[in-house]
Amino acid sequence: MTPSPLVFAALIFALVVTLSYALLSRWLPDAGKERLSQLSAPSGQPRASVWQRLKPQLMATLLWFSPWTAAMSGSDGETPSTLRVRFLNAGWRSPAALQIYFTSKTLLTLSLPFLGLALVEMSNWHPQGVQRLLPVLTGAAMGYYFPNWILNMQVKRRQLALLHAFPDALDLLRVCVQAGLGLDAAIERVGREIRQARPELSEEFALTGMALRAGLSRAEALRNLSVRIGLKDIDALVSMLIQADRFGTSVSESLQVHSDALRTQRRLRAEETAAKLPVKLLIPLIFCVFPSLLTVLLGPVVVTLSRQFIKTAT
Repeated sequence: MTPSPLVFAALIFALVVTLSYALLSRWLPDAGKERLSQLSAPSGQPRASVWQRLKPQLMATLLWFSPWTAAMSGSDGETPSTLRVRFLNAGWRSPAALQIYFTSKTLLTLSLPFLGLALVEMSNWHPQGVQRLLPVLTGAAMGYYFPNWILNMQVKRRQLALLHAFPDALDLLRVCVQAGLGLDAAIERVGREIRQARPELSEEFALTGMALRAGLSRAEALRNLSVRIGLKDIDALVSMLIQADRFGTSVSESLQVHSDALRTQRRLRAEETAAKLPVKLLIPLIFCVFPSLLTVLLGPVVVTLSRQFIKTAT
């Protein structure tokens, strides 16, 4: 006795759901389990991986290979250039970041055109004349702009994480200030408390706390925080804190008002993204769902009509 199509479809559905859940669990692990694993003490000294052993040699090679990157960055030693600010926004503070950026851009710009020519020679398409320059120009453009794309993606990812973390951090700052801590001590304490939940913001607060302990003024340290983050909302927060410190107004009330404003903006962004979904769903609906639906609905009709026409013709 053969199983019914309904049972077969149910088994296929269960198999697809199980495989999807296994893949999601593998590539998207639980954030709570990751935090618990970070909090637990390691049992022993981990063995150094191949990347950890090769990293010092690679950094030394990059530093030797491109000593001209400091001049290309456009920095005068005191005022950071636009590119250095972008690296700060992305969270890349290594001295070798500029070397890696310019070296990768140079190598990709020179190597991808040769790769494109090799692929064209191995394929059946043999262009003539000006068309032979097309894979060269395409490969050079991709190699030149690919590091910029990676940098912009990292900046957007980090700024989004910081934007989501700031309202909760401002509430913690307000609680610490109301409990009697100064703003400097409150920034350092909040940075320690949110280290596991919001590591990006904890790192920025730690750098601000170290700048304050080193003797930098509060206004200058907060301005440096705003430059490192690169968000207009944080610029407004820093200006508000500097004015509250200068004129002696209540810092806790200012933090509460600004945290409410950040939450309102976050909700408005979420509503705007949700409102764009129907328009974005039109393309997959038109090109993926509607053809399948029309095939299922009109297929039997077309088959029936074709059979009737064949019978009439015979």
